Amino acid sequence: MRIVFKGVVQGVGFRPAVYRTATKLGLSGIVWNDGSDVTVDIEDGERFLGSFLSDLPPLAHLDEIEKIELPAPRTGSFLISPSRKGSSGVSIPTDTAICGDCLEDMKRGRRSDYPFTSCTNCGPRFTLLGGLPYDRPSTAMKDFGPCPDCGKEYDSPEDRRFHHQTVCCPKCGPAYKLTDKSGAEIPGDPIEGFARLLSEGRIGIMKSWGGMHICCALNNVPKLRDWYGRGQKPFAVMVRDEDAVRRYGIPTEKEMENLTSPHRPIVLIRKRYSDTAELVSPGLDNIGIFLPYTGAQHLLFSCLDDDALIMTSANAPGEPMILDDREIMELGADMYLIHDQRILNRADDSVLRMFGENTFFIRRSRGHIPSYIPIALKGSAVAVGAQENLTGSIAADGRIHPTQHIGDGEGVGVADYLEEAVRTHIGLLGCRPEIIAMDLHPGYINRGVAKRLSEEFDSEIMEVQHHWAHAASLMADNRTDSVVALTLDGSGYGTDGTAWGGEVLSSDLSSFSRVTKLEGIPLLGSEKALYDLRRLRFAIDVMNGEENSSFSESEASVLTKMMYRSVRCSSMGRLMDAISYSLGICSVRTYDGEPAMKLEPLLASGKLVPGFETEISGGEVRTVGLFSRIRDHAPADAAYSIVYNVMRCLTESAIETADSEGIDAIGITGGVSYNSQVCKIFSELAKDSGHELIFHKNIPNGDGGISVGQAAIALKRIQ
Repeated sequence: MRIVFKGVVQGVGFRPAVYRTATKLGLSGIVWNDGSDVTVDIEDGERFLGSFLSDLPPLAHLDEIEKIELPAPRTGSFLISPSRKGSSGVSIPTDTAICGDCLEDMKRGRRSDYPFTSCTNCGPRFTLLGGLPYDRPSTAMKDFGPCPDCGKEYDSPEDRRFHHQTVCCPKCGPAYKLTDKSGAEIPGDPIEGFARLLSEGRIGIMKSWGGMHICCALNNVPKLRDWYGRGQKPFAVMVRDEDAVRRYGIPTEKEMENLTSPHRPIVLIRKRYSDTAELVSPGLDNIGIFLPYTGAQHLLFSCLDDDALIMTSANAPGEPMILDDREIMELGADMYLIHDQRILNRADDSVLRMFGENTFFIRRSRGHIPSYIPIALKGSAVAVGAQENLTGSIAADGRIHPTQHIGDGEGVGVADYLEEAVRTHIGLLGCRPEIIAMDLHPGYINRGVAKRLSEEFDSEIMEVQHHWAHAASLMADNRTDSVVALTLDGSGYGTDGTAWGGEVLSSDLSSFSRVTKLEGIPLLGSEKALYDLRRLRFAIDVMNGEENSSFSESEASVLTKMMYRSVRCSSMGRLMDAISYSLGICSVRTYDGEPAMKLEPLLASGKLVPGFETEISGGEVRTVGLFSRIRDHAPADAAYSIVYNVMRCLTESAIETADSEGIDAIGITGGVSYNSQVCKIFSELAKDSGHELIFHKNIPNGDGGISVGQAAIALKRIQ
C-alpha cells in the first residue's frame, strides 16, 4: 500500500516514527518527504496504520490520509529515502518551546549548558526554514555540518534525534557571543555576562528565535522608557516559572494553560498591583506575561536572582523587528547577546488575551505560524491586509494561511517585510494567485505590494472595505456563511469617503449592507485628532452648542471653521477616546488604543445609572448628547452607562436585522472587541435573543485578521 500523510508531518520526527513502527512490526518498505506530505510505501498497510496512528509524534497533526493499493509488496528492509522536491502546502510545525527532555540534556553530558539543544519534539522550525522539503539543506542549519556524535544520533532509529534536521552540539552547532555597544567581544561565558550586566542596571539586546529582544531588569523600566522613547506603552514580561507568573498576575486556569503551552505566547492576565507592575503597564488592569521558550532564556534565568525581565521586540519605532547582527548595533544598547545562526523568517512573540473560554489573538505569530483556516471555497488568492497590525494571507486548496505579524504599515521597511512574508508563503504553498485583495483606503502603502503581485501573476485585483473584511474574518473564524456583526474599531475607510468604526453590518462573503452606525464626529485636523484628544471633545462641544476652554480664542476659531469640512468618523474607538479624555484618564494618545485600554478598568468598576439613555435616529446611534451629562456622575458610572447604552442600541439593531433577514449568527469584531467589558455587555444584551453569538478564536479580532477576511471575500469573488 502507498500511504500519503497530509498535515503537519515534516520537522516533527514523522519519518523516524514511521520507521520505528514498520521495523517493530517487521514490515518492509520506504518513507520519504514528498513536497509538504510524507509518503510511505509499505507491505500490509492496514496493519501498519493500526499501530502507527495510536502513537503519532507529539507535534504531528494529520489532516488527511490517502491510501493507494500497490500491485506488489516491497521486500527487504524498511528505508528512509531522501526527500523529493516540490511543494503543495505548508506542513511545517511552528516553533515550539524547548521540551523537558532537552532541558534535562542541558544539565549534564555533552550538551551541558548548550542553548541550541533541541530534538524532534521541540525547537525552532519555521524561523529557520528556507524552503520545502524540510531537510537540513533547506534550513539555516545548512551552515553547520553535524559532528560524528551528532551524526550517530541522526542515524540511530532509537534516538530522540533520529533524522532531526537541526541536531547539533557545542562542537558543531551555533554559538552565542557577548559584545559591548561598540561591537567588541566581552570575554567569559556570554549568557552569564549578559545576566550580570542586566543585574547591574544595563539595557541589553538578546538574539532569539525569529528575532531579537530588548531586555532589562524590572527595576530599570524608567531608564528603558527614557532610552527607548516609550513613555506609556506596556512592556511584556518574561518570568522564570509558573510561581513567578502568580507573583505578578492572577491568571485563570485557561490563561495558565496558554502560558505553559508549547506555543509560549504572551498572555494578558489580571495584574497584581504594585509599583513595579504599574511601571510595566501604566494605567492598565492587566500585564503581558510569558514563560521562557528557548534554551538560552532558561540559562539566562539560571544566572539571575531576579524572577522576571522585560523582553520586548527589538526594533526602531514603527519598523519591523531587526534581524541583522550589525544593524541591531544602531539601537545603541549597552550590550548584545548575539548568536551566529541565521534567522530566515521573522516571527514576533504571539500575544493573546482570554474572554471566558474564547481566545482573542492580538498578535498571532511565533508559535502559531504557519497555520491555516479551513474554508469551503476553492481557488487561490493573496490578501495584503490593512495598515495597522499588518498581516498578509495566502489562500490555496481550501485553506487560508495568514502570515506572521508584520507591524504597522507606515514604517519604511514594513511593506518590504510584508512582501517578503507573502512571497515566502506563496513559495511554500506552491500558490499562483488568481486574485489579489487590498483595503479600500487609497493611501495605504501596502497597496503597492498588491499591485506588484497582480502584475507579476496577471491576477485580478480587488478592493475590500475594511469593516466588511472584519465581518468576513469573523465568519471564516466560525465557519459560517453570514453574520450580522458589530464591527467596532478605531477607523477604516468607508464606501462613502468617511471614516467608519462603529457599525452594524449585515454580511456574507458576496456583499454587505451597513444597517446602523454611530453618530459621526468631525476629526479636526484629521490624524491630529487621533492623538490630541482635546480636538475630539472640542468637536463634540460645538455639536452640543457648549463652551470649550481647552484652546485659545484664535485656536478655537480655526477649529470651528474646520468643523464642516473635516472628515466625520463614526468610530467606537474614537467615542471611547473621547470618554477617556473627558474623564481625565488620558489626554494624549501615545500608542494605538491607549485611551480605550486605560478606560477598561473604569468600565469594570462602573454601574448603570439613569440619564445616559440614547436612541437610533436616521440609522445613527446618537452619542454626542451623552457628553453633556458626563460630569454629573461618578467617572466609572458615567463611562459604563455611556458604553452600555451605545452597545444596547447597536446590539438591538443587530438582533432586529438578524430576525428580519433570517440570519442565525450575530457577532462582534474589530479592535474594540478586545475590550472584555464591551464583549461582556454585548453577551449579556444578546444572550436571550435566540441567535448564535460568535466571537473570534483563531483569527485576530483587530486589523491582524483583516487579510483573512479579504482573502475569503476574494475567493468568493472568483467562484
